[in-house]
Amino acid sequence: MPLIVNAKRLIPAVLSLGLAAVAAHYPALAAPSADKVQLAPHRAIYDLKLSKSHGSRGIQAVRGRILYDFSGNACDGYALQFRQVSELDSGEGKAALSDLRSTTWEDGAAKKFRFNSENMLNDRAADKVDGHAERSGEAVAVSLSKPKGKTFDVPPGAVFPTEHMRRIIIAAREGKSILEFPVYDGSETGEKLYNTLTVIGRAIAPGVKPPQDAAAKFPELAKLARWPVTISYFDRQDDKADHAGEQTPVYSISFELYENGISRALILDYTNFTITGEMTSLEMKKEKPCP
Repeated sequence: MPLIVNAKRLIPAVLSLGLAAVAAHYPALAAPSADKVQLAPHRAIYDLKLSKSHGSRGIQAVRGRILYDFSGNACDGYALQFRQVSELDSGEGKAALSDLRSTTWEDGAAKKFRFNSENMLNDRAADKVDGHAERSGEAVAVSLSKPKGKTFDVPPGAVFPTEHMRRIIIAAREGKSILEFPVYDGSETGEKLYNTLTVIGRAIAPGVKPPQDAAAKFPELAKLARWPVTISYFDRQDDKADHAGEQTPVYSISFELYENGISRALILDYTNFTITGEMTSLEMKKEKPCP
């Protein structure tokens, strides 16, 4: 599973990448066939650092780490334990420490999704989210217990994170370069639905441009194709709004995606700064095959 992180929790931002607005209407979607994408259970650590900073609200320094622990299969579902600790220094002795922890589970048929997260800001609880979502023929029903009890529906065309990633891999294998989906991941207060635009670059063939990070230690990865991928996240507009003009994304994330779902060479792009994430540790976990 690639690192599709709700980076907006780190700091609010609006990117100006000049991308066209994402369409407002989507058909209902069937989950990809389970045998088409085999996702590798793994545990990865990414070290974060500042790459670029500009503008009046520029960041002077960033340091942090992402822990990404993914397991499961198409029969038992996919579980993710995630933690991102980031310290942002804006200069003049001002620093913000963010500690986001989350666990999610998504069934192999992409019909059920559970999520629980807690975000700490400067060692104080900022927000907690707990809930689940279930897909039916006409909608995706969401039920929240935190931050407050609430039920609501999101459009049936919305995809959950693992399903989104599986569709990216299938599209990449088929030589497609553009995907557009609304994504529901239980982020922020659990009520956020993002429109996304995914751009898939040309495949990097096995053995070409060998990585220099932790991925280099695994011969099985050297045998796989990978693709440069950029996902831009947009605030969802009112369906009745005029979409003729351009819409700028809230943020975007780029990475190299192996066809087994492992990601490397992360780039988190915000309005005023860009963060890179280098894979410094990778553990391939034992796969549990479906019965």
